[in-house]
Amino acid sequence: MKIVWGMVAALGGVLWLSGCASMSQEQCLVGDWGGKGYQDGLNGQRESRLEDHAKACAKVGVTPNVPAYFSAREEGLRTYCTWENGFRAGRSASTYYGVCTPAQEREFLPAYQDGVMIHEAESALSNAESALRSAEARIRDRADKLDAKERELRQEGLSREERDRIRDRIREVREELGDARRDARRAEDELRIVERETRSVIRAVGGRYGIW
Repeated sequence: MKIVWGMVAALGGVLWLSGCASMSQEQCLVGDWGGKGYQDGLNGQRESRLEDHAKACAKVGVTPNVPAYFSAREEGLRTYCTWENGFRAGRSASTYYGVCTPAQEREFLPAYQDGVMIHEAESALSNAESALRSAEARIRDRADKLDAKERELRQEGLSREERDRIRDRIREVREELGDARRDARRAEDELRIVERETRSVIRAVGGRYGIW
């Protein structure tokens, strides 16, 4: 804590504000350091987060109330460092900064890792679904282009060169349409695999957290 006090004191004399300030000038002037500490604890922020606040508030001449901040942060961490929140944090892909005590981590970390597993499975499923939608959109686009070119070829009054150019483009679009259809089939196969894997992960993990 003495080290943190020293860093905060040094930073308090630097009139510099980051482009991505952790606190607005209004928040600095209000000075609710207990509320800020509690929120940072609730979000699993590192102790060094106070340095960011000190830098943000230095421009308006405000120095953090360190005891109030850390006291409230500890209270926030007691809510953060639970297995329920660990699972939520993992599932939302939030970074864990090692802020929980070893005793708290015995429950927090396994749940966090389970949440990460669910997140990765759900992300893979979302990506597979997106790949299939993209391939299907390409099929529709190339089919529309092919139809348009074939109509163009049926027009009267075209020169030989114009017809040859249109036929060349029709061949290209047909190749693109074939590629899109092959991509769609691969995407469908991948989606089926990912769906099975996702169901397997949810069966293995989700029951502990009410996910089926």
